Amino acid sequence: MPSYLTPGVYIEEVPSGSASLSAGATAIAAFVGFTEKAPSDDPTDPDGLKPRLVTSWTQYESLYGGFVPGAMLPHSVYGWFLNGGSVCYIVRIPHNKPSEDPGQLALPAADRAIGEVLSFESVGPADGISVAVDPAEPEPTEDGSDPEPVFDLSVLQDGAVVESYESLTISPGDNNVVDTVNEASSRVKVAVKVEITDDLDLTLAQPKAGLYALEPAPREPLEVKAPAFAGSESKRHGINGLVIADDVTMVLVPDLITAATKEDGSVDLGMWKSVQTALINHCEAQANRMAILDAPPGMSVQQIKEWRSDVAMYDSAFAVLYYPWIKVANPAPTNGDDEILVPPGGHMAGLWARVDETRGVWKAPANEIVRGALDVELPITKAEQGLLNPIGINCIRPFGTRGIRVWGARTLSSDTDWRYINVRRLFNMVEQAIMDGTQWVVFEPNDQRLWEGVKRTVSGFLRGLWRDGALFGASADQAFFVKCDAENNPPESIDEGKLIVEVGIAPVKPAEFVIFRISQIKDSSA
Repeated sequence: MPSYLTPGVYIEEVPSGSASLSAGATAIAAFVGFTEKAPSDDPTDPDGLKPRLVTSWTQYESLYGGFVPGAMLPHSVYGWFLNGGSVCYIVRIPHNKPSEDPGQLALPAADRAIGEVLSFESVGPADGISVAVDPAEPEPTEDGSDPEPVFDLSVLQDGAVVESYESLTISPGDNNVVDTVNEASSRVKVAVKVEITDDLDLTLAQPKAGLYALEPAPREPLEVKAPAFAGSESKRHGINGLVIADDVTMVLVPDLITAATKEDGSVDLGMWKSVQTALINHCEAQANRMAILDAPPGMSVQQIKEWRSDVAMYDSAFAVLYYPWIKVANPAPTNGDDEILVPPGGHMAGLWARVDETRGVWKAPANEIVRGALDVELPITKAEQGLLNPIGINCIRPFGTRGIRVWGARTLSSDTDWRYINVRRLFNMVEQAIMDGTQWVVFEPNDQRLWEGVKRTVSGFLRGLWRDGALFGASADQAFFVKCDAENNPPESIDEGKLIVEVGIAPVKPAEFVIFRISQIKDSSA
């Protein structure tokens, strides 16, 4: 308490005795897989392996590149943003290495009709090497004739000028670009690609001004094994590196198909299970995020049923499985392949985010349109889904004019308490909100005043959820309870420094089977 020694007026601020809780973001995805390139703007992470926050497809492209053969992660991230996702983490897994072969560059002439005028080849790998061409003012000739046009050339490494050459020409002579650069440069070699003749207009044949990057030789592929996906918690790599991303609520590994495909085109189901098991273990250990699993591609209904029951045998409330794969427009078609099959996880995660935004995390993410889906790999009938739904395989089905929709909302848990996705995610959100919002309680005096303050704080938060429709019950008393009193905080518990609060909530569950019982009413007036 403050001491008052001098007469006067004093003002004291009195704490309210309780705080308020608020739910954090419930839809933040993390994608683990392959990308076109690594971010180059963080000197502490030169290979771009640590989890990186991305808030738009444009930002993703600038950091990691776009669509590229041999990588499914870009398609999943694109599907995430397309379906309603807004914030995600990218965890890059190295799947190739720079080639030791030199890079190439061809410079166009100022007149497009002339074509390419200069060609460059790097001395060694071309990563980060570029050249800049600028027109220069030629020296006057002694006889007063028109001087030959000249240009300045700069060689840059990672954006910084490392070599400069002035007043160069493409024709033979003292300042010939080939002789000058090839003799002095340690980074590039150059050649003239046009024939220098008397009737060639050297002004039009000048290299077009601009900044040009040398194209590196194709990167050499690396074999990626299951441990590379699991990663390291201490090094912040792979799935386990996501421990530093506390706000992640769903995790996906879309490039499992890329790494698990054998040379003969078949899928290594042993690796598939190994990586997905590591993903499930991570989510269960963190206890605040869900593993969104993709079914192996190319499986019939019977095959996926047997794989789920006899091979994978997952049993987790923190994991969800979707089947089958979906067809989307191919952003980089080759050989007429305008459509491409992609794992559905990224689109499903975006759909979760959309439902969270429009309805709430307590709404089952099902009976919703899959944006961007043109078709499914295999159409599934009602009878076929009857085999898959009971074992936790959520189906994606076309419904004619109603579009392609998600038609399942189950986890992979055998515990009926955690059968539905929205129930598990609601508890994740509530538990995280209580944990984050009651940190002020630690080291407070453990007495009745504290107990009542905690009870008011948690009850106020749960009452708001009940009003929003997240909890089941005609009244707040039916929807939840918060108990924090002398009964569950006896003296021996207080002596151990413990404060025990018991919370119970009644989550709403989806109307998975809607049954109308219709009977014939007979006229009894006669």
